[in-house]
Amino acid sequence: MRPTVNDIAREAGVSLATVDRVLNERPGVRPRTVQVVTEAIARIGYVRDLAAANLARGRSYRIACLLPDTESQFLATVEQAIHDAAAAAVVSRTEVETLRFPAEDPHALVAILAGLQAQGISGVAIMAPETPHLRDAIRSLRHAGVAVVALVSDLPNTGRDHFIGIDNVTAGRTAGVLMGRFLSGNPGQIMVVAQSLLSRDALERRRGFDAVVQADFPGLEVLQTLEAHGSPDILRRAVFEMSRHAPQLRGVYVLGSGHRVIGAALADLGLARRVVVIGHEMTPHTRNALQSGTIDALVTQNTGHLARSALRVLRARIDRVPIDEGQEQIRIDIVLRENLPPMAEDPGQTPRAKPDEAA
Repeated sequence: MRPTVNDIAREAGVSLATVDRVLNERPGVRPRTVQVVTEAIARIGYVRDLAAANLARGRSYRIACLLPDTESQFLATVEQAIHDAAAAAVVSRTEVETLRFPAEDPHALVAILAGLQAQGISGVAIMAPETPHLRDAIRSLRHAGVAVVALVSDLPNTGRDHFIGIDNVTAGRTAGVLMGRFLSGNPGQIMVVAQSLLSRDALERRRGFDAVVQADFPGLEVLQTLEAHGSPDILRRAVFEMSRHAPQLRGVYVLGSGHRVIGAALADLGLARRVVVIGHEMTPHTRNALQSGTIDALVTQNTGHLARSALRVLRARIDRVPIDEGQEQIRIDIVLRENLPPMAEDPGQTPRAKPDEAA
């Protein structure tokens, strides 16, 4: 039989009213009494039903999810996953608002963050490059008691509570192994494309990719990273210019978005299907490109798990309870044309939650 608040009161030798004040962190209880009640809770193994407690108090979790405003199918997939997770989390009294911010304007992002606390937001999930402005803004939120998690791309120097996403160095290493083996270790040049290396996920993927290629496939030359900063025209021109100076081009590694532009440019250059293309994230376009053979492999993460994990972790941090590290570990998936799952089961999409992943 589960211990109750009556058991706590009896074990600690205090009244039920005192136990209630300690559990709900209300003032008026001496520090020594708080310690006695806390020790009694630990001894008898009391586990609080937070959902019932929040319902009784009329409390809800107000969470904001901030994503850059770039036109990216992956970001659209993440946003849809957050919407689906939020709909499922209504029963947990969780309210979620998704906000887009100007990707190239850190000051605008900071202004949005500064206004969240006044709106009663108690948790924030954010996908953004780490800048000095953002570090200060997140530290300010944390100081005010707002829980913050980094989404997809980590923000380790900001004091954020948790990172929700795959290990991007490992993801890059995985892409490096795939590239080297697809090319059978033969010599050649590899083009690398990113929206921006200011984004930690892209930087870490590049670092992992380089480490594997240099150690295990020394005949491959990994060229400098082409950065498009959200401009399809810049990306297309950069791919054309790089290909002119890379006569032994045998592979293209795409660190993030831009697959459509890159695929079209390679086709115009007569290189489609003549070079190995490894990318990240399942989107409608990358799925079609896998089926057509213009992308050879994807290293992906399940955005449904990503979104559900973000909400679970934020609620746990708001309630100051531990999280299940194993449940919140986002898995790296490798998808080829030969193992491409049906649409409803795609890694990177938002299938129905498994029991151990429920929001």
